[in-house]
Amino acid sequence: MKASRKVQQILSNYEGENPGVKGKLCQMLMTGRLKGTGKMIILPVDQGLEHGPARTYAPNAPAYDPHYHYQLAIDAGLNAYAAPLGFLEAGADTYAGQVPTILKMNSANSLMSSTAGKDQAITASVDDALRLGCTAIGFTIYPGSDAQFEMIEEIVELRREAAAVGIPTVIWSYPRGEAISKDGETAVDVAAYAAQIAAQIGAHIIKIKLSTDHLEVPEAKKVFEEQQIDISTQAARVAECMRSAFNGRRIVVFSGGAKKGADAVYDDARAIRDGGGNGSIIGRNSFQRERSEAMAMFDKLVAIYKGAE
Repeated sequence: MKASRKVQQILSNYEGENPGVKGKLCQMLMTGRLKGTGKMIILPVDQGLEHGPARTYAPNAPAYDPHYHYQLAIDAGLNAYAAPLGFLEAGADTYAGQVPTILKMNSANSLMSSTAGKDQAITASVDDALRLGCTAIGFTIYPGSDAQFEMIEEIVELRREAAAVGIPTVIWSYPRGEAISKDGETAVDVAAYAAQIAAQIGAHIIKIKLSTDHLEVPEAKKVFEEQQIDISTQAARVAECMRSAFNGRRIVVFSGGAKKGADAVYDDARAIRDGGGNGSIIGRNSFQRERSEAMAMFDKLVAIYKGAE
């Protein structure tokens, strides 16, 4: 497998990394129908653990089966498939080597009390990632939570352990918790800050949410207004988040969120593309649809990221 010039340029931005980490980043970037473009579509299926099985899989009953998601990622020609330990173990042998996998190493669940605070439990290890042949580990942090510093310390140590054996780290950087409002969770200043935090603690791939034009932090709002930073369109807000990810020197993919209309999914992808983002990590908007509809959606998304739509 020869890396494209675009992929070689992306890998050159990871100057402090060893060949193992770069090799696995290259593997993901050179897999699937977007291989070599620098764009990515990743299928994440951690919602069964996070939200419960009926809420997650009942809209498309075949999705209760872990094999369904492996096969969807393979048949759709995606760059990678991300899931918690149980789902990956349930198909690791059958699908070994057929699609890059990302072991999601921490999770919450929806049975917590409202007073428990925003946090996640570590549910897997780097040894599990090695045993299952995973291409990367994944981890969520909650900037804005009272538990954020413990979460950051956890992933810094896990990242060090993973990088030592040549495995890159994907950080889900999702602002939420006691320090920010509900609107602030997707505010553009907070989203850009979340990207910066993930980059600074060593994420090789950063996952954040698409943002709104809301400005949450008064000090940041003042700077955005003084410097006339453009946040008027989704593409402009994507560009600002990429600027905060070391001026685009880190791979950033954007969450698809809850299931919505297909046109909204495509509009999001065009904004990510036009803003210089690296792609989508899209779960419920794909696997909660009937398979043929999901496959057609992925066809369209690939065309958008290739600039054909």
